[in-house]
Amino acid sequence: MGRASRPNPRPGTDGSDQFTEAAINVLKALEPGEVVSYGEVAEQAGFPGAARAVGNVLKHVDGLPWWRVVTATGRLVPGGEVRQAKLLRAEGVKVRNGRVVSR
Repeated sequence: MGRASRPNPRPGTDGSDQFTEAAINVLKALEPGEVVSYGEVAEQAGFPGAARAVGNVLKHVDGLPWWRVVTATGRLVPGGEVRQAKLLRAEGVKVRNGRVVSR
């Protein structure tokens, strides 16, 4: 209830909508060692509140630095924690117990 309308009711479900394009641009601009939350990507893309849609973009668009995106609490991707932790550590990010220690 009371949600602001968006240009696409389900942003991030394909590669042709404004959200997907904006999210891809934000994700491609992430530097090695830079870690952001799904919500931060959505906000920087101009769609606050569309954190879940960022996950859809990462799931469906190849070549994006998915390992640099974590939950709002710093948790790593469920099911991919080991690989994500390895990639983040290679970029100098501290990870402990399935979370980014500081970002």
